[in-house]
Amino acid sequence: MSELKNRIDFVYIFDVQDGNPNGDPDAGNLPRVDAETGMGLVTDVCLKRKVRNYVQVAKNCATGFDIFIKEKAVLNTLIDKAHEEDTVKDAKDKTSAARDVMCKSYYDIRTFGAVMSTGKNAGQVRGPIQFTFARSVDSIATAEHSITRMAVATEKEAEKQSGGNRTMGRKATVPYGLYVCHGFISANLAKQTGFSEEDLDLFWDALKNMFDVDRSAARGLMSAQKLIVFKHDSVLGNAPANKLFDRVKVGKICEDAPRKFADYEVTIDKGNLPAGVTIEEMI
Repeated sequence: MSELKNRIDFVYIFDVQDGNPNGDPDAGNLPRVDAETGMGLVTDVCLKRKVRNYVQVAKNCATGFDIFIKEKAVLNTLIDKAHEEDTVKDAKDKTSAARDVMCKSYYDIRTFGAVMSTGKNAGQVRGPIQFTFARSVDSIATAEHSITRMAVATEKEAEKQSGGNRTMGRKATVPYGLYVCHGFISANLAKQTGFSEEDLDLFWDALKNMFDVDRSAARGLMSAQKLIVFKHDSVLGNAPANKLFDRVKVGKICEDAPRKFADYEVTIDKGNLPAGVTIEEMI
């Protein structure tokens, strides 16, 4: 595995059409919204979930590419299993040894980090990759729709409807929203977790393709539209991330309410870059 030797900052732009990109369980699963501005939000946790799902499908939980935080996982059982490895049993510092085993075994731990002190202690890991919340470029209009299922769940419900057998429900969508997320990759933390250049290539693949392998009726049409990568030629970096992000501008170019990506224009200022920084458009 090749060691990661460069700090990287990136801008990830994706959109949703007639779907709910990230429901809020504290608000009846309505799309998340900034209460003051009306801008749509998608949490970093939601995006990490999609990366995990992509890796799980792409690698089929192969050795070194299993996923720690996955559906129906019992985390303490997995942590306890690491302590059964011979390298951990023979180690003086069992916590550190178990931590190393977990990083080698689980892609999401060496990528995003994890707290593994809930059972037999495997310590805590700070992951090299972190996201901000994604925020929509413009305010979003949440639409709620009544839906009907031509069936009921119990005989009692059927009796009440005299055989009508219909169940009413609600579905919330965003007609259209373009979201911008910022991300950071630390070469220093990558060295600590064993996150490699090969792992990074898999991460880029996930950002490009994760919506296509994680479709659901609730999500509508979600698509990755732009991935702009700022690569530094050093571990610590050569320019502040916020100054680099300011070079990416997203603006509406239609007169009416936007309903597709072509209603926006993305411009990237590639002139007079700080020394030691390069830009690559990966989508």
